[in-house]
Amino acid sequence: MLSYQHAYHAGNLADVHKHALLASALDYLTRKDKPLSYIETHAGRGLYALDGIEARKTGEAEAGIGRIAQLDWFGPDHPYSRARAQVLEAQGPAAYPGSPLIAQALLRRTDTLQLCELHPQEYVALRDAIGPRRAILHKADGLEMAISLSPPMPRRGMMLIDPSYEVKSEYDALPKVISQVATRWNVGIIALWYPILTSGAHQSMILQLMRNFPEALSHEVRFPPAREGHGMIGSGMFVVNPPWGLADEARRLSTLFAGL
Repeated sequence: MLSYQHAYHAGNLADVHKHALLASALDYLTRKDKPLSYIETHAGRGLYALDGIEARKTGEAEAGIGRIAQLDWFGPDHPYSRARAQVLEAQGPAAYPGSPLIAQALLRRTDTLQLCELHPQEYVALRDAIGPRRAILHKADGLEMAISLSPPMPRRGMMLIDPSYEVKSEYDALPKVISQVATRWNVGIIALWYPILTSGAHQSMILQLMRNFPEALSHEVRFPPAREGHGMIGSGMFVVNPPWGLADEARRLSTLFAGL
């Protein structure tokens, strides 16, 4: 249950998809002069070294953000680029921000940041990566915290649910958890990331979510496996209460990923 470590996969094509949509949603939310809440249920360590042993072992970052940077998908004004530039300036050119640091880079001092991570080593690394900036960290089960933290104050805001999917039961549990969160926090943007695997393990989960939330944004992209035999062939984001403009960014990403 606690064996997954994202350092092997940071900066891959799924991260590009997830983080581009996350940054776009947060960019829209921060345009209004009203404070917001950001909650992340499976934060990981927050900061990754793309020149580290883990990243070099899999080559996923080279096939992901390394390739995308050369293709120039995101101009300097794109919120994903702005967040990455802020982290690279502070941490060096081999750094890659996970979603907690992307959120931290885009949120304002008036906004609330709550991050959950259960893995002991990842939690310590997350605490170090976040640094002195005010944030609330929870060393706790993310799905349990998703429910207990809903609704947050301020009520305006977003939750990212990004499990490791190490346990198959997570696919069954997630529609129920998201329904509970949405009932408690009806104005919250609830974003679920999931992998698209050759096994098709995500399909029944997404069908249930679409039945529960017919007006949600359901977006999937496909891409070549990072290496021979790699089971992930795509990335999905399911967003309840999607903010204005996110569907446009999703369509743009669909076109870009289709050209890989």
